[in-house]
Order: sequence, then C-alpha cells, then structure tokens
Amino acid sequence: MNVLLSVIDPVAISIGPIKIYWYGIIIALAMLIGISLATKEAQKLGLEEDTMVDMALWAIPIGFIGARLYYVLFKWDYYIQNPSEIIAIWNGGIAIYGGLIAGGLAVYWFARRKKMTLTLLLDILAPSVLLAQSIGRWGNFINQEAHGGPVTRQFLENLYLPEFIINQMNINGTYYHPTFLYESLWSLVGFALLLLLRNKNQFLRQGEVALSYVIWYSAGRFFIEGMRTDSLWIGDFLRVSQGLSLVLFVAALGVLTYRRYYTYPPVPYYKDEPKLSKAAN
Repeated sequence: MNVLLSVIDPVAISIGPIKIYWYGIIIALAMLIGISLATKEAQKLGLEEDTMVDMALWAIPIGFIGARLYYVLFKWDYYIQNPSEIIAIWNGGIAIYGGLIAGGLAVYWFARRKKMTLTLLLDILAPSVLLAQSIGRWGNFINQEAHGGPVTRQFLENLYLPEFIINQMNINGTYYHPTFLYESLWSLVGFALLLLLRNKNQFLRQGEVALSYVIWYSAGRFFIEGMRTDSLWIGDFLRVSQGLSLVLFVAALGVLTYRRYYTYPPVPYYKDEPKLSKAAN
C-alpha cells in the first residue's frame, strides 16, 4: 500500500496560546494506571490506601528531575553553552534511566521515613513501573522520536504493523525502525511475567520481583538501544544506556543469586498477615 496518511498531530488540545500535548497526556495516564495498580496490591498487603499516592508525590517529580539532569549531564558540551536550555524540558531531553535512578532513591528515602520494608515495597512497585514504561513509550511514538535507523516500508509491512504506526514512522520521507514499539512490547510482556512470578508466592522471596524487573528491562534495553539513532554516548564508542543496562543486568543477576543461595533468609513475597512497618532492609 503506497497511500500516505498525515502524521498524528502532537498537540491534542489547543485553547488560545495554551497547548496540551499527547505526550503529556500519555505519560500522565501511564503514571495514573501504575499508581492505581500499585495501590491495589499494597492494599491487599495491608497498607493504607493513600500510601502509594504519598510515595508517588515524592518519587514522580524527583524522577522527572533526575531524568532531565541525567540527559543534561551527558549533553553537557551543549548545555554549558546554552544554560537557559537546561530547564527547557518542553523541547525534549529526558532519560528514563535517570528517572528510574532518582525515583528509586526517592522510594528508598520514603521507605526509611515510613519504616517500611524496602524490598517488599519495590516488589509492589516493579510491575506497575514496567507497565507505565510500556504505555509511556507511545508518547515517543506521537512525537516521532526514540526510533531506530532507516528501513523500507516493506520491512514495516512485513511486521504486520497497522497502517497508523507505519505512517507515523515515515519522518521526512524516510521510514524508521519503531524501536518505541519494540520496547513497549518488551515491557508489556515483562509486566505480565512479573505478575505471574509475584503470584507464585511460594517460589519468590522478597526483593526478587524487583530484581527480576531490573534483569528483564535491562536485557531488552541493551539490544533495543543498539538500534536507536538518538542515544547518549560516552565518547564515540559506548552508548550510555547500553553500558548501564549491561552493568544493571549483571549486578541484579549477581545479587539475586547471592541472596538466594548464600545469605538471604527465605522470606516469601508476602505472608498471610504481612507487616510492612519493619525497618527498611
């Protein structure tokens, strides 16, 4: 099929000078769904209804700041010459790994402050975060960003993609790998697997859902990042996200193995009457 449709307008709503972008709507929706799922799981484990919301009020803004700072640091040659652009997040430039690191530190602080068991809190959050990542990648789709290298239209048609995706991957007359879609689907499958693992209470121990999240996401991101054209680089030889993915994959796998076979007590994901008020571990 050679008929080209117009691309999707990134602006969802315009009211005078005010513009609301699809990217923001999709990210907000992803966060709301993630918080909702985490809240339901937390309530099942005995937490108060507003615990996840309280945590999100800290973790989300700190995560966004971390995502922006991470990007700016690896583009420092540009931003040192254009310091006013550092806060111009509306021009693009956030990195999900920076958000995960900063958000994770916020969760650690929250767990300590509320005297919760950190490993169990992370297990509650992990599937929800992965689902939110899966949904959020569609914001990149709308913006025609986070794509891979050039491909033919025939290549995309051979993937049996719907026409609206094929059309949106046509940027200035060139078709590109829909790496946003690859990562979205990888995260969605990971979400389902984490839920399946978490429901196998006799099989998993506390902290292993979160470690499985790190292993799954970093493995997929390593390969998908190698296809992208907008990677952050260290010099001319290493993509930042690939290097970090490899480190996280090896570290998480090592920690999981060490905890299970050497030192960590066999505490299941949850007991009949879970208590999350213990000191964070």
